[in-house]
Amino acid sequence: MPDILRIPTGTIDENCYLVYHDENLLIIDPGTDSLNIIQSIKNLAKVPVAILLTHTHYDHIGAVEELRHIYQIPVYVSPLEQEWLGNPIHNLSGLSRHDDIADIVVAPAEFEFEMKEYQLGGMNFRVVPTPGHSIGSVSFIFDTFVLTGDALFKGSVGRSDLYTGNHEQLIHSIQTQLFILPDDLVAYPGHREPTTIGYEKATNPFFN
Repeated sequence: MPDILRIPTGTIDENCYLVYHDENLLIIDPGTDSLNIIQSIKNLAKVPVAILLTHTHYDHIGAVEELRHIYQIPVYVSPLEQEWLGNPIHNLSGLSRHDDIADIVVAPAEFEFEMKEYQLGGMNFRVVPTPGHSIGSVSFIFDTFVLTGDALFKGSVGRSDLYTGNHEQLIHSIQTQLFILPDDLVAYPGHREPTTIGYEKATNPFFN
């Protein structure tokens, strides 16, 4: 079974995750703080094999280029947000309210997700669509946990007032793709602390 390490990054505490097993490691949503991520990889003594993106908002992709270059590994993204990687307006880094950060321009991802089972570095997971926060948002389901990006949080759900956001679509995504999972499955969100599917079904105010 793979293990997981949560690394809060940046000024809004975006969660980068390292999922690892045996010799290899997957980097999920490297938002920023590349030096911290690199040191964590060194501490784990695993070999990175890919960067996986739940979606392409600036706070989830800021360290992609540096890590991709250092480790010479491919990036995976939803085809619906491939163009956003190189578009600061769509990835939100270029908006006027973010004048305090540089525009983020990331080269195209090498691979575009299909909604199917994957095996990378000896680790198996399933990609499912969870749009609503953004049109190309996806979640990654492993045997004992799920990475929900900015769809489902502990006690909340993602914003739906951003480009291509849709609240009704988001609620539908969570109910049909995430709340069908086992209650004891741990959910690791893009912000905030981990939770479980069962806890959110029972207590999340957006569903109760």
